[in-house]
Amino acid sequence: MIDSSGENLGELNTKDALAKARENGLDLVVIAETAKPPVAKILDFNKYMYEEKKKASAAKAKSKKSELKEWRFGPSIGKGDLDKKLERTREFLEGNNRVKFTIMLRGRQRAFPNVAKDKLREVSKSLEDIAREEDKIKQQGNRVTVTFVRK
Repeated sequence: MIDSSGENLGELNTKDALAKARENGLDLVVIAETAKPPVAKILDFNKYMYEEKKKASAAKAKSKKSELKEWRFGPSIGKGDLDKKLERTREFLEGNNRVKFTIMLRGRQRAFPNVAKDKLREVSKSLEDIAREEDKIKQQGNRVTVTFVRK
């Protein structure tokens, strides 16, 4: 049992604790119910809830949501162009963003989706030191995609 000033009152039964809280015009709040014995504190419950909400809001504001960056290109992309995209991908991953590679298949390219999958496996191999595949390489219609997240 902890009183409103933060002083430890020791173990009290529930009736005595409630009486002490009512005496001060405050509420009895269980802080750690899994502890042996449970820890309760005398405080103003509305003020406590306000402060908890404020802490949660501050934590949410400080946390950065990861963005999804996407690269789109064809299966016949040149080595230099792909290397440049991989270089930028590393920067995105270091910024805790997710990166999605999409290979668009057009015309007769659709008959050979394995070319696109091989290209994405090559990308995966070159990023394996910093990133992992979020899920396996997928083909959806004329698109072959894979998403990477930082390890």
